[in-house]
Amino acid sequence: MSKHEYIAVSERDGLGFIELNRPKVLNAINRPMVSEIVEAFEEFDRNDNVKVIILSGKGRAFAAGADIDEMSEDGAIDLELLNQFTEWDRLAWIKKPIIGAVQGFALGGGFELALCCDMLFAAEDASFGFPEVNLGVMPGAGGTQRLTKLIGKSRAMEWLLSGDRFTALQALEWGVINRAIAPELLMEETEKFAKKLASKPPLSIRLIKESVHKAVDYSLYEGMQYERKNFYLLFASEDQKEGMKAFVEKRKPHFKGK
Repeated sequence: MSKHEYIAVSERDGLGFIELNRPKVLNAINRPMVSEIVEAFEEFDRNDNVKVIILSGKGRAFAAGADIDEMSEDGAIDLELLNQFTEWDRLAWIKKPIIGAVQGFALGGGFELALCCDMLFAAEDASFGFPEVNLGVMPGAGGTQRLTKLIGKSRAMEWLLSGDRFTALQALEWGVINRAIAPELLMEETEKFAKKLASKPPLSIRLIKESVHKAVDYSLYEGMQYERKNFYLLFASEDQKEGMKAFVEKRKPHFKGK
């Protein structure tokens, strides 16, 4: 892996770990940090030894938002020329499952980063919010779009317009996170689930993820056509032959990702 200043990266047991590493500022996200995060995801996506990627934050927070000091003097044309959010768009191209493990705060840009994950596990005392409205701005890295698609217009409006923080239990009730976990067990439970996914056939995992993402953006008919093609495609894989043969022979399959 490349060397990093703002994140910590490691790999073990088929899992790739990306940890936001600016704990003194509650992992506030600046532009170089985003570049490092995206590049680390892409490196893990190319690494055949990594099956699942876990994103977390070091210290008391997942990420308490964007680095306001960095952007406070920016003008509209500055931001247009920077075109900084195109890097965030690259996260949508990651083929492997991404699980976010959220402790403490996931606010503003930190919440937007969390919403880029395929699944979210959160500590029971975590909190989520979009405080941008209190600064005279709004989310710009997909917050209004991803949250609305996830929980619907009315609830998204409440969250985005109020700038309030919501608890992990509220986020669980609204379907934003998958699980609310005791803080001391967050990483243990996240890794346990990630290892379960890592034991599955990689091609099936990849095409299921692709198909679910298409379901968000496509009509039902278009999504079903995409799903059907992926279903057919898997019958060209060695893993499909092995999986069905193992089922018939009543033994554990050995998947190779081919």
